[in-house]
Amino acid sequence: MTQNRPWIPYLLILPSVAFLALLFVVPLVQTIWLALSDNGAPSPANAERMVTDINFTRSVRNTFLLTIVVVPVQIAIALAMGTMVAKVGRGRETILWIWTIPLGISDLAAGLVWLSILQNTGYFNSLLFSLGVIGRQASWLSYQTPVALFIAIAVAEIWRGTAIVMVIIVAGLNQVPKEFKEAAEIFGAGPWTRFWRITLPLIRPALQSALILRTVLAFEVFAVVYALGGRNFPVLVGEAYNWQNQNQNYSVAAVYAVLIMIISLAATLIYLKALKVDPERLP
Repeated sequence: MTQNRPWIPYLLILPSVAFLALLFVVPLVQTIWLALSDNGAPSPANAERMVTDINFTRSVRNTFLLTIVVVPVQIAIALAMGTMVAKVGRGRETILWIWTIPLGISDLAAGLVWLSILQNTGYFNSLLFSLGVIGRQASWLSYQTPVALFIAIAVAEIWRGTAIVMVIIVAGLNQVPKEFKEAAEIFGAGPWTRFWRITLPLIRPALQSALILRTVLAFEVFAVVYALGGRNFPVLVGEAYNWQNQNQNYSVAAVYAVLIMIISLAATLIYLKALKVDPERLP
């Protein structure tokens, strides 16, 4: 039937194409033009203003540092959690439900939860004081304690975002044939050898997806940072927000948005190149 009417497939995908064009392509083109123009003419003025901003270097450093620390830790924790869940029989669904609770919490809400724990009068200080570890309230989230502030933000982001990585990895682990592991056990392979030689290569597509998703989201981190550190810990998205809402300069904010997009695309290409997936070798 479609041979007589070759336009039918195109008609079916037309709503999706129109939706993407209206809500993605058009805003993207407008944002790029806003970033690269000044008074209606192409100009590097907005980019120069972004680069010369006092918080630009700090925001780039903090964003990359947070990504470099958080993403590997999340992958390692998710792998451990997924491996444990794969070996659980009874009660597996309950464990997964408990571990995925952070997925139902918004970024800002997660930041406020950790703020209530780590602020001067928070639960963490109260616990340390009751145990006699500290004699007075300690400040963990001020500009005077940058290391503690960074660790607090990293811990909050790890707690908030590890669940989505675990879900992807568990889905990948479910696709690993049991026959491969059983054959390895027969030939005397230990748990670590089975994991390194069999499980890890077979879940490479899941790892690739998890790394791309988490890295892109890490570059876009904002609400948790804003709740815990405010302007004391500038990040790229936070600076874009400040330029748009406080400075009312939409052009510089657009440059930040374009920069974040370029960094995310570059990271995605690196992962696609480094973790090549051969469909013919998949089970």
